[in-house]
Amino acid sequence: MVTIVDSRTFDFCETLTDEQDALAREMLERASAKWPLRVLHILAEAKGPLRFSRVLERVEGISQKVLTQTLRALENDGLVTRTLYPQVPPRVEYELTPLGGELLVEVVRLWSWIADRLPAFEAAKAKHKDEQRLIDTK
Repeated sequence: MVTIVDSRTFDFCETLTDEQDALAREMLERASAKWPLRVLHILAEAKGPLRFSRVLERVEGISQKVLTQTLRALENDGLVTRTLYPQVPPRVEYELTPLGGELLVEVVRLWSWIADRLPAFEAAKAKHKDEQRLIDTK
């Protein structure tokens, strides 16, 4: 049994309005979704602005449409900046914002926590699979 050391751990949620709670949940979903994380990671590695085509090349498996949607959402959330240069053809560059960088730091921290506990997760899955096999054979 796990006991939360301090019942105030989740009290901060009670101070949020419904709108703030919805936004927080939306950001958590964004922070854990497949494409936004990959795009943020690519932009962080670039250490500077990247053109759309360079991002598309570096994010393996993403379609142009999904990348466009992802970049728009990240820009809307303040995690990425979009700079349009008025030339022919138009040039657009994307860059990680400080807020986007902060988010990545926290995601990496969570990722490291998970990676450190993979044996425990694997053991739990194996135990569940064995228990399920026993149930299925009855």
